[in-house]
Amino acid sequence: MITFFSLASILSFTLALISFWLPLTTPDAEKLSPYECGFDPLGSARLPYSMRFFLVAILFLLFDLEIALLLPTTWAMQLPHPTLMIVWASTIIILLTAGFVFEWLQGGLEWAE
Repeated sequence: MITFFSLASILSFTLALISFWLPLTTPDAEKLSPYECGFDPLGSARLPYSMRFFLVAILFLLFDLEIALLLPTTWAMQLPHPTLMIVWASTIIILLTAGFVFEWLQGGLEWAE
């Protein structure tokens, strides 16, 4: 028991020491500058908001929410037939996809600012 504890202690101490010497990094201006969600942190703070970043964020939230709602529906609905569950899940996916296509055709997802 004591040998396992001493072996684990020596191993963890050795790995901690190695981790300080192993990664020799050379910091430069790119690595030291903060990343601010698509903004240039070294430029002016009064630049207009990037519509591209906003569209990507909204689309990610929309489809992430879709997955979060579809995953627990199998257990939450407790339907007697699995095919009925597939029909409900397909209906949700078709409605979201139709809305996405409609928005695309109306020009709401254009990348121009």
